[in-house]
Amino acid sequence: MASLQVDGVTVAFGGHRALDAVSIGAEPGRVTGLIGPNGAGKSTLFDVISGLRRPSAGGVSLGGRDVTRMPPGRRARHGLARTFQRLELFGRLSVRDNLLVAAEMGPERRRARHMVAEIVERLGLAHLADQPADALSTGAGRLVEVGRALAVRPRYLLLDEPAAGQDGEETERFAALLRSVAEDGAAVVLVEHDMGLVMSVCDDVHVLDLGRIIASGPPEAIQRDQAVLSAYLGET
Repeated sequence: MASLQVDGVTVAFGGHRALDAVSIGAEPGRVTGLIGPNGAGKSTLFDVISGLRRPSAGGVSLGGRDVTRMPPGRRARHGLARTFQRLELFGRLSVRDNLLVAAEMGPERRRARHMVAEIVERLGLAHLADQPADALSTGAGRLVEVGRALAVRPRYLLLDEPAAGQDGEETERFAALLRSVAEDGAAVVLVEHDMGLVMSVCDDVHVLDLGRIIASGPPEAIQRDQAVLSAYLGET
C-alpha cells in the first residue's frame, strides 16, 4: 500500500497564508502525528487533503496518484476517510445505525451488518450499540465517529482530535486501537492536543506553527526540539 503525500501546499486567504509550502508524508503501517498551537493550520491541511479546500499552490497524492483536483467523493473511493474536530453524528440514530450508514457506502456494503458488528466489538461499544448517538458522552461519540471512518475500510485515515473528551482509561484503549489500525496496513494521520497520546502512539510527528512545518521527526526528537518547545509548549 502506497503513502499519502502532501507537497508544497499553500493556502492563502487574502494576504494571510494559513498554510505556507507545507510538505508531509504518511506511510502505511504507521501513525503520523500532526501537532501545533490552535490556529496553526492543522484542520486546514486536513481540508486540503480530503478535498474540501483547494490549495493555492502545491498538491496531494494518494498511492502515487495526484488527487489535488479530485472532489472528496472520489478521494474516498481511493481509500481516504476522516473525522472532524466538531463531532458530527446522526443524533437520533443508534450507535449501530450510525456505523451502518457508513458501512453501506463502503467497498464491502454486502457484508455491512457483519462489519458493523466487528467494529462495535473492536471499539468496545457493544453495551451502547442500541443507544441513540445524542445520548452518548463526548468520548463515546468520538469513538463512534472513528468507527464510521473504519467502516469504509480506509487506506488513509485522518483523525482530527479524536481523543477529546476521553478519560485516561479510554485514551489508553484508544491508543491500542490506533496501533491496531496501522498494523492492519492503513496510513493514520493524527491531529491531537493530548501530547501523552501523541508521543506514545505516533511513529513520526510533524509540527505546524503559523502555517509552516517547524519540525519533523520521531517523538523523542520532537520533545527535545527547541523550536517546538518555544512555539508549542511555551518553554524557552
